Amino acid sequence: MKNWDEIKAWRRETRARLLVRRVAVRLAERERIRAVVTALLEERLPELRNGCIGFCWPFKGEVDFRRFVGDAIAGGAQAALPVVVERARPLEFWAWRPRMKLQRGIWGIPIPAERRVVRPSVLLVPLIGFDNAGYRLGYGGGYYDRTLAVTTPKPLTIGIGYTLGRLETIHPQPHDIPMDAIVTEDGFAWVAGDPALNPVPDRKAGR
Repeated sequence: MKNWDEIKAWRRETRARLLVRRVAVRLAERERIRAVVTALLEERLPELRNGCIGFCWPFKGEVDFRRFVGDAIAGGAQAALPVVVERARPLEFWAWRPRMKLQRGIWGIPIPAERRVVRPSVLLVPLIGFDNAGYRLGYGGGYYDRTLAVTTPKPLTIGIGYTLGRLETIHPQPHDIPMDAIVTEDGFAWVAGDPALNPVPDRKAGR
């Protein structure tokens, strides 16, 4: 593929194919994958409990992190959900806690009813597809790439997906930003560098 139009068409087709496969995963298998992935996060990133975790409300078969994040909050962490405040603009992250009042956001996905903007120290980013270089195939809106491009300091980004989403390449473009690590039911892998040199920032949420 030599031009962006061809790559966009390939991404649309690949995204649709992988979504069909992910949604078809049985509930028991989804629960197994959730348990494996959250155990890997607890083992490899215990620092999560000292920061602010940005995560997504589960959508179209994504790994459900609500229980994991709720336990982290009980242990002293803070958490936030991404909110599309304007189409084709960076995301905001609004503080979240279990049993808080929610409203419907874009695509009907729940978001906090109260707008309290915070800055996550780590993002658990859902993957439809991914490659070994850490590049992510998402839903096509470009929201995470826009957000990461303007966020300083950049949060640690952990891509979370199913092994079935592994691709040889997503044909990355200049606007694509790779994840720092990829986690699936097959394991946890840093994309580049020594994990000891790339710790999770010990930073609570702030305005």
